[in-house]
Amino acid sequence: MKTNRPAQRLPQISDAELVVMKVVWEKAPVTANQAVEALARQQHWKPKTIHTLLRRLVQKGAVDFDKKGREHRFRPLVNSADYAHAASRSFLRRFFDGEVAPFLACFLEWEKLSRQEIQELRRILDGKQK
Repeated sequence: MKTNRPAQRLPQISDAELVVMKVVWEKAPVTANQAVEALARQQHWKPKTIHTLLRRLVQKGAVDFDKKGREHRFRPLVNSADYAHAASRSFLRRFFDGEVAPFLACFLEWEKLSRQEIQELRRILDGKQK
C-alpha cells in the first residue's frame, strides 16, 4: 500500500531526543525547567542532559525557542502526527519494502489483541476502503 501524501523532510530524532520531544509536544510552550521537572519523574537524567537534548533538537530544527528573561520557552517546529507518520513509513520501507499488509501480518502473528482493539482496527480499515 503506497501513500499519496508527499514526503516531508523531517529531522532525524534519536530515541533520547524523542523522549524530550514528547514533553515539548505535550506541554508547549515549555521552559527548560518544566521539561526537567516533567522528565525527572520518568527518567534518571541530570538536568544538564535534558538541556543538551533540547539544544540538539533546536540545532536539528525540530524545536524552536524564545527567551523571556532568563528562561527559554521551547515549542515544536515538527508536528507529532507528521513525525509519527514519517517514522512509520521509514520503518515500513526498511523492513517491509514499504508494504503495510506484511507488517500487520508479522505483528499480529506475535501479538494478542483485545476484542476492542480488533474492533478499532476493523473500524479504521473500513474507513480506508475506496
